[in-house]
Amino acid sequence: MSSRNSHSQKLLLFGLSGQKSFAIGTLKIREIMPFPRLTKLPHSHPSVIGTTTFRGAAVPVIDMAAAVGYPPLGVEDRKKSSVIITDIQRKEIGFVVPSVRKIVEANWKQVKPPPKALGKRAFVTGLLDVEGEIIQLLDVELLLSMVYPSATDTGSLVLTDVQRETLASLNILLVDDSHVARKQLSDVLDSKGIPYQVTTNGREALDILTSASQDRRAIDILVSDIEMPGLDGYELTFSVRDNASLRQPYIILHTSLNSEMSVSYANQVGANEALTKFDAEELLGAMLRGAGKE
Repeated sequence: MSSRNSHSQKLLLFGLSGQKSFAIGTLKIREIMPFPRLTKLPHSHPSVIGTTTFRGAAVPVIDMAAAVGYPPLGVEDRKKSSVIITDIQRKEIGFVVPSVRKIVEANWKQVKPPPKALGKRAFVTGLLDVEGEIIQLLDVELLLSMVYPSATDTGSLVLTDVQRETLASLNILLVDDSHVARKQLSDVLDSKGIPYQVTTNGREALDILTSASQDRRAIDILVSDIEMPGLDGYELTFSVRDNASLRQPYIILHTSLNSEMSVSYANQVGANEALTKFDAEELLGAMLRGAGKE
């Protein structure tokens, strides 16, 4: 399979404040609807303005502008807004946005990482130039972690001594551009005393894989996000599988998208497994399969 189309996807552009444009991938989107009648949700985060019914289920609705630090929408502004129903990390969430603009085709190679000066809580996972306008790709995982904070539950995950020592003896590389996702992955391995390396992008990951093979300490298990600026998880996997000089790792791709298409692409480019992040037990299970201990 050619990797050319695997890292291209459609983005929905929308406005939040003034003339600034933001985007999320359309694979995360279930539907876009006019602002609906909401039911109040007591004891919720200030940016959660209520719930609506979507296909028979109650879905929380978040004022996205307020959640990322802009002034919240007024009552009259909400009436003119749209709600983007998303499916992220196995949760259906609605986001109120003042204006939905258009859908564009984007290539992850063209997405630039955000400046480090923005900090870890800037809610921006990448920048994209669309017809001379800089579009900010929102880190919705980080946004949701702020609205629904919860520690990774690793206490119920039990490894046998053999399983733990087997994983501890392997070279494991974690790759994710999201601070939240990296912490989730790291917390699982830290809780079990399993060492690992971690990087924020596919290009650095490929360099690490190449150097490790040359040093005869090849990476045994590669766990990578799919959606990353520059070299995404699909293309990273394709590049690894296409390089005969590399000792081939067991590759686990993970994504916040509940999409059969994402899993299909992952398999086509050569990943051993594709997981919908984040489930700590599934992650360890996949690693044990990679180690041949499950």
